Amino acid sequence: MVALHMARANRHYLPGYTWHLTHRCHKKEFLLKFEKDRERYLWWLFEAKKRYHLCILNYAVTSNHIPILVMDTGDQAIPKSMQLIAGRTGQEYNARKTRKGAFWEDRYHATAVQTCSYLVQCMLYIDFNMVRAGVVDHPTAWPHCGDHEIVMPPKRYARVDHGMPMDLLGMQCLDEMSAWYHACVEEELGRAENRRASLWTEGLAVGDEGYVELNAPYARRRARIMDAPNHRSGALSFISSSVR
Repeated sequence: MVALHMARANRHYLPGYTWHLTHRCHKKEFLLKFEKDRERYLWWLFEAKKRYHLCILNYAVTSNHIPILVMDTGDQAIPKSMQLIAGRTGQEYNARKTRKGAFWEDRYHATAVQTCSYLVQCMLYIDFNMVRAGVVDHPTAWPHCGDHEIVMPPKRYARVDHGMPMDLLGMQCLDEMSAWYHACVEEELGRAENRRASLWTEGLAVGDEGYVELNAPYARRRARIMDAPNHRSGALSFISSSVR
């Protein structure tokens, strides 16, 4: 696996790309520690899907940050959705707590993710957020992540667009995808290491070397290769430093 990193949050979208978005609470505070606030975020996530046709592949609502995997289908669906979700969630929280000030960090980060095996690894990374944090032992024990919708698709009010990941992963039907993803989760649980990997939250692009090189010009950075073994594959990370 190769990853292109950059120093600051990136929000440069390319049509048709799949993106891992990371949005953190202000100063990494645990502003989403209460279930009612996480539920409100999910309500607005569903509303963004309805209003702007946001294509959601996976998500998790943790106590202090939000990772979402989406596909850019055009019409500014991603920035419009993030503005709606973040704005309404912050406004409601501040009103309920009689609080003033920022709820979110001023920028959310976007990492382009190559499809196929990289897409699967990203989906698992999102679902295992609270497992890595030591809060739960299994993704299904955390109700505010996409694992539930992927393994047991709801008949109504689904946030995850099941058709898109099925197409991207070459699955023939929903039952096949659900069973396959469940097996992937169980396999991931059996791994000796399951730790934070900055390539998903700080990188510009994650994929094979050709994919990363294709994205390098958009970073406007000088690139360099450094020895940084990935926790799973032992591959190099493709790092980008800012232009001085």
